[in-house]
Amino acid sequence: MTVKNLHRKPIGVFDSGIGGLTVAKSLFELLPNENIIYLGDTARLPYGSKSKETVILYSIECLKFLLSKNVKMIVVACNTASSVAVPFLQKITKVPVTGVITPGAKAAVNNSKNKKIGVIGTLGTVKSKSYNKQVHKFDEDFEIYSQPCSLFVQLAEDGWTDNKIAILTAQEYLKGLKKINIDSLILGCTHYPILKKTISKVMGKNVKLIDSGEETAKEVKLFLEENHLLNRQKAKGKHKFFVTDFPNNFKVISERFLGQKIKEVKKVKLQ
Repeated sequence: MTVKNLHRKPIGVFDSGIGGLTVAKSLFELLPNENIIYLGDTARLPYGSKSKETVILYSIECLKFLLSKNVKMIVVACNTASSVAVPFLQKITKVPVTGVITPGAKAAVNNSKNKKIGVIGTLGTVKSKSYNKQVHKFDEDFEIYSQPCSLFVQLAEDGWTDNKIAILTAQEYLKGLKKINIDSLILGCTHYPILKKTISKVMGKNVKLIDSGEETAKEVKLFLEENHLLNRQKAKGKHKFFVTDFPNNFKVISERFLGQKIKEVKKVKLQ
């Protein structure tokens, strides 16, 4: 295949559901000329409550689907799959695979002045300590404080992002982290960027929110630049969406996460 054609190949993105659309949104904004294919494994979400072996198996099936679409790179938008499956996926394909955890952890380390970092995520992500481990790979001196915020997922999907309920919920979840005087807070779930405004309001202006999706998009752009894989076409990239099931209110929730209309979504069965 010529280098020219290689540029035009799409970037593949997969998540256990629709939360990964916030990662796709960051990719759309930072890489407007790239063709992007999104796969949401909505029939089998959430991955966080599944065993490591099951998450790896599901991730392999998502990987195979995206490889069948002739992608040039794969982004694992799911925090759970990023923590347990990315190293395995990288071993079984020559196509570059990246997750959201390493970019998020790296950005938090680079931002922090007092070496105190907070991590919020689902119970599964917090229990895995994946962000903690990655931060300590960069610098063992960092103190990391984690807090599961499971209700944030439902608030994001219901569109209750900056009302009284959202504020009260955030205050309750984040009061412990506020007392510790962290200066960086990793949003360790793809749903949480929808609640940025509320989380920032509760934590205060001295705490930098680290959006793992945004940081992953930056890493993807850098990788494509360094490997001469950027799509140089002048036209806007094409975006295709696939799911394994259509959950209730899918269109409303997905368009809220993506910040734009979705023209067509196809249902697929993974092998």
